Amino acid sequence: MKLQRYVLAAGVGLLATATLSACGSDNNPSPANSGSTSASGSSAISCGSGTLTLAGSSAQANAISKWTKDYQAACSGATVNYNPSGSGAGVTAFEQNQVDFAGSDFPLAAEDQPKADARCGSGDKAINIPLVPGAIAVMYNVSGVSKPLNLSASTLAKIFNGKITTWNDAAIKADNPGVSLPGTKITTFHRADKSGTSYNFSNYLNQTAASDFPAVANKQWPGTGGQGENGSSGVAQAVKTTQGGIGYAEISYAQANSLPTAKVGNAKGQFVEASTDNASAFIAKAKTKQSGSDLQLAFDYGYSDPTAYPAVLVTYEIACVKGNKSSQLPLIKGFLTYASGDTAQGELPAAGYVRLPANIQALVKSSVKALS
Repeated sequence: MKLQRYVLAAGVGLLATATLSACGSDNNPSPANSGSTSASGSSAISCGSGTLTLAGSSAQANAISKWTKDYQAACSGATVNYNPSGSGAGVTAFEQNQVDFAGSDFPLAAEDQPKADARCGSGDKAINIPLVPGAIAVMYNVSGVSKPLNLSASTLAKIFNGKITTWNDAAIKADNPGVSLPGTKITTFHRADKSGTSYNFSNYLNQTAASDFPAVANKQWPGTGGQGENGSSGVAQAVKTTQGGIGYAEISYAQANSLPTAKVGNAKGQFVEASTDNASAFIAKAKTKQSGSDLQLAFDYGYSDPTAYPAVLVTYEIACVKGNKSSQLPLIKGFLTYASGDTAQGELPAAGYVRLPANIQALVKSSVKALS
């Protein structure tokens, strides 16, 4: 096993084209102009004016939608448009100067860094700002099974590599003593598009069950067999409509489709429930890799706290630390300052996400403050 390697957190993409632009509520605060602040609950919001154009990760789409509604309600001069086009598409849009910043469920790759830096201007850099953590759920559709299934990392690796093909396989029985399991054929579903969720889930399998899942983490699903679906919504829908189906997606997709989720095995073989609290326990132990205002998280998959759920992702905002348009800077900083603050982060668990641990949140706030 490669349990002591630290690896970068990454995440999920969805080839969707819908733009998220929330409307203000009927009880909007007083209009606020660029550079002003407006009260919203217990937090002050620094308002910019104009239109913020964003794209990228679908994993964070529900969070961005909620925050957009809140921000626009407080800042009548601001419009925030988010296209959940997927992490890879978001990074490309950022590199091509089509968006103000992008959401990506994996940090900028080495081959993307020069292009992203060039977009920011001569001598400037693009940075990673972790903002929306979440759990990757293993969701399944098996009739007659009334309680959450236990699935060890080794069993999951064999399922997603096509080595276990029926639900009453001896390995699944061993994970679930006393549970009656049908002989239904297993149909696995994975992301067909390049996805941070695929990167992170394959990383979890490779780091905890390398002998059964030797393929290294990749945005393009590296497992063998199975059926590909576009976007996490496509995977969830395929599982929901296929008896014997199993797939992986950010936990909110499982919740939205009323799909049961497995307790997955950690490095010590303990089975951990997919929940925001348990994912938070794992994410809180992340090591930070910081270079100036660039902030990346690294996880040790050997961490074996029985309350720490090991299949996680983090959505990063890819932004220019310097070189932002002066007309856009108040809006960029205002929105990201709000999103990294206590009020916005406190809303994440109710939406199926994980709020940033306090120590990481403080570093994120510093990164946002440095934008210029």
